[in-house]
Amino acid sequence: MKWDAWGAPEKSKTLSDGIEGLLQQALGVKIRQMPERLAEEVVLAPSAVSEGQLAGLAAIVGEQFCSTAHNDRLLRAGGKSTLDMLRRRSTEQQNAPDVVVVPGTEDEITEILMYCADNSIAVVPFSGGTSAVGGLDPVRDRFDAVLSLDMRRFDSLIDLDADSGIATLGAGLPGPRVEELLGTAGFSLGHFPQSFMFATIGGFAATRSSGQASAGYGRFEDMVQGLRVITPAGTLDTGRAPASAAGPDLGELFVGSEGTFGVITQVRVQVHPLPEAVVREGWRFPDFETGAAALRALRRAGAVPTVLRLSDEAETGVNLATHDKIGEEAVTGGCLAITTFEGTTEHTAQRVAEARAVLEANGATSLGEEPGQGWEHGRFDAPYLRDALLDAGALVETLETATTWSNIATLRAAITKALTESLSAQGTPPLVLCHISHTYATGASLYFTIVCAQNDDPIDQWSRAKAAAGDAITAAGGTITHHHAVGLDHLPWMRDEVGDLGVTVLRAVKNAVDPAGILNPGKLIP
Repeated sequence: MKWDAWGAPEKSKTLSDGIEGLLQQALGVKIRQMPERLAEEVVLAPSAVSEGQLAGLAAIVGEQFCSTAHNDRLLRAGGKSTLDMLRRRSTEQQNAPDVVVVPGTEDEITEILMYCADNSIAVVPFSGGTSAVGGLDPVRDRFDAVLSLDMRRFDSLIDLDADSGIATLGAGLPGPRVEELLGTAGFSLGHFPQSFMFATIGGFAATRSSGQASAGYGRFEDMVQGLRVITPAGTLDTGRAPASAAGPDLGELFVGSEGTFGVITQVRVQVHPLPEAVVREGWRFPDFETGAAALRALRRAGAVPTVLRLSDEAETGVNLATHDKIGEEAVTGGCLAITTFEGTTEHTAQRVAEARAVLEANGATSLGEEPGQGWEHGRFDAPYLRDALLDAGALVETLETATTWSNIATLRAAITKALTESLSAQGTPPLVLCHISHTYATGASLYFTIVCAQNDDPIDQWSRAKAAAGDAITAAGGTITHHHAVGLDHLPWMRDEVGDLGVTVLRAVKNAVDPAGILNPGKLIP
């Protein structure tokens, strides 16, 4: 990916006249043109690894896989959140890992961890680099240096048990490559988060990722059958059978551990046959409350699509859901919902008919397949639009949470109020958009997109708004994160999330598997 933006350079977006008009008229953004900056112009803090340490690490992996080069360090200086992008645009000296190491075997990882523990070097596991919450920030804490452990060489389909529907995948495999490898054998993983084009299997597991097809295939942890993890204290291999009563599931300690407990090298996941049929359909609801109730009814009826999303009135009004003509032409009034069904031809037809009956009985009007096709076409491209908006002078970021069905309206109102008041108090009335992106029998997620004009200090501007939103989420009974993970950004609310005893338990696990505390310090655990 680009060092100062999301994704591939050739996919960078140019703002349309409609979007620029919306920014100027509704949000008071003064459109600007940001000059292109070269990676070589960025000032990084000098590498803190000694020549002796560099030689010691190179002896483990080979000189070609051990680097302190400027561009190698810059590309691993953090993730891809708005705060990350704003920092990349700064002319001040920036923090970055001191050395980048790319191991090729588990034995090399074990040696690296032992070497770093003995030499006071922190280790930040790195694969796709798509963290949206500061999970990759090179925090030195009490250590002398930080090493970025790049997992790109763990990139193979290790095994495919077609009878059991289980694939063993290298942790460094990116989403598209996974689908390519499985597709040649007639299978799919079906995990498609917005970061799909760049995020990896190991990252999906380490952050408890949730994909856009979660209604049909579940969250990533639902797909995980087992893990292989290298820790400073040894190697752990979990998942001997589809289910077990042999005590707590130790694999759950590492799913969502964000690289703080160990380095995930392999993940065994449930896969499914490629679908014979795919049916997409858009739906109109008069308001968000009616739409949310209809989604709840679908869940209770068991008529669940593979993809199920509902945009609120504001998000529908600017056409953010389909990405076709944002700010220019709305797909519909009210609220837009997107459904996708896939599977065998016969079963898909049955599920479509059942879901249509439930939706229509709960206030939905079909808009045909076009809105679903539009959403499908642009579903991975929103971060490119974010970067163009940042360059134009707008502040744009996302946040997410989840709660029970009975608390959806209260939580949504509390977050919207907190964001609006915080950003308005800083002189910038924001546009706050929301959609339901993941549903469960007992509740759903809420995903917010916030856009306003940047002030003179956009990092402080968003940090204050994020703090207000985090406090509102906690007070209103939501989870501080549904699928973005904890990282640094959500750390202030983790004690509220898990309680004092929960923090003690997390620290006990950390001390057991990482006695020196070298793995991704400053994340997850308060």
